[in-house]
Order: sequence, then structure tokens, then C-alpha cells
Amino acid sequence: MVHLLAAFAEHERDQISARTKAALAAAKARGAVLGNPRLDDARGHAAEALKDGADQRAANVLPLIRDIQATGASTLTAVAAALNARGVKTARGGDWYASTVRNVLLRVC
Repeated sequence: MVHLLAAFAEHERDQISARTKAALAAAKARGAVLGNPRLDDARGHAAEALKDGADQRAANVLPLIRDIQATGASTLTAVAAALNARGVKTARGGDWYASTVRNVLLRVC
């Protein structure tokens, strides 16, 4: 009995999927715009805001990196260790690594 109910549920699921796909195809054929018509605009504004914030954060941290480099830290790993020792956190509140220091330097230079 349970097997029969499961088989019927699977069949019904497939039927619902087929009807939904057919209805969406018909709507698209009529020229209806499916989804959010302003999605590209929303994505563009969000990406732009994130980039601006990252640029600002990099510009704020750059003087610290330059100061650390002036004291003799010649590798990215040494700079990251010095930033961690000073208690400076990354934009997301994490620790610094050579790659994150490199990313900041590439962003502002």
C-alpha cells in the first residue's frame, strides 16, 4: 500500500512539473516577461556598492600596510602577521593572510 502511494505521489509530482513548464512556455510565447524585469539593475547597483565599499576599506588599510612595510616587513606574510598582531581585522572581521594583503595592494595600486 505504501509503495502504491509513493508511486502515485511521484507521478503527481511529474504531472505538476509538466503543467508548470507548459504554462511558463505558453506565457513566454505570449510575450510575458518572466522573473524580475529589474534584476539586472538590482545586481548592478549591489555590485557597484560592494566595489565602492571594498575600495574605501582598502584605502583605509593602505597607510597601515605602508607603515608596516617601512618598519622592515618585506613579505606579504610578514605584513599580514603584523596586521594581525595590531588587532586589525579584515572587512569581514577575519584574520589577514598574504593573499588578503595582496588583494588590498592590487586594489589600490
